[in-house]
Amino acid sequence: MSEKSRDAGRKTNIHAPWRIQYIQMLSEEQAGCFLCRARDETDRQEENLLLWRTGRCVVVMNRFPYTAGHLLIAPAVHCAEPDELPDAVLIELAVRVRDAKRVMQQVVNAGGFNIGMNLGRCAGAGLPEHVHWHLVPRWEGDTNFMSVTGGVRVIPQTLAAVAQRFRVLSDELGLP
Repeated sequence: MSEKSRDAGRKTNIHAPWRIQYIQMLSEEQAGCFLCRARDETDRQEENLLLWRTGRCVVVMNRFPYTAGHLLIAPAVHCAEPDELPDAVLIELAVRVRDAKRVMQQVVNAGGFNIGMNLGRCAGAGLPEHVHWHLVPRWEGDTNFMSVTGGVRVIPQTLAAVAQRFRVLSDELGLP
């Protein structure tokens, strides 16, 4: 057996211990919806990663991001489908996506964005019972070998640092 074929059976382990929170969250019954908690728990803004709260919407940092600055924009009302939402809520959600993109552009200097939603668990929704949009900053060349070969994401900034910069710029722009 050649050395190359012997090595082909070996695997390199890359540890991402922070992911266990996400895995446990999926397998354990949570005490309610994290988006509704962010809406309701006004005294726990930083813990809930809440950036904006209006009467119709919430904007939170994704606790398990694909990239630095990955946001979730959700209606304040708890529902699973966009067709359950009144037009006024859909319009405000679109405005919040636009405004959050504008702020996040400055916060992380993104070259582009992915904006979308996953409807249903089989479509990738981690929280299928509360519809929400993802706003994911992207940069030239950010598809790197770590995610392709190791299934690991390298996030270069802490959630707290991105959230703080987002809040400062939001205040400067007069946004929620």
